[in-house]
Amino acid sequence: MLRQTLETNIKRIVDFLIYSKNFLIRKNPLKSLQASIVEGLKDFLTMKKKLKMAQYRLNYHRHQLQKMEQLIAENNDHSFLKGKNLNETR
Repeated sequence: MLRQTLETNIKRIVDFLIYSKNFLIRKNPLKSLQASIVEGLKDFLTMKKKLKMAQYRLNYHRHQLQKMEQLIAENNDHSFLKGKNLNETR
């Protein structure tokens, strides 16, 4: 009886170790950890360049918006944005 329970427990431990080994081969956590560290380093080292590009895009779109607002203001007689020319009917 004791020998049989001991054999089944050893068999379960061996099966667990085989499953664990196959899982580690299939998923390879060390390789994924290495890949995530490399990606993090790449992001960290290119952060300044990405920030400059985002600031450039923001300034470009802000300039385009100001140009559009200025064109709308110039072509609209009743606009409060016009500022320079007063409404002559007053």
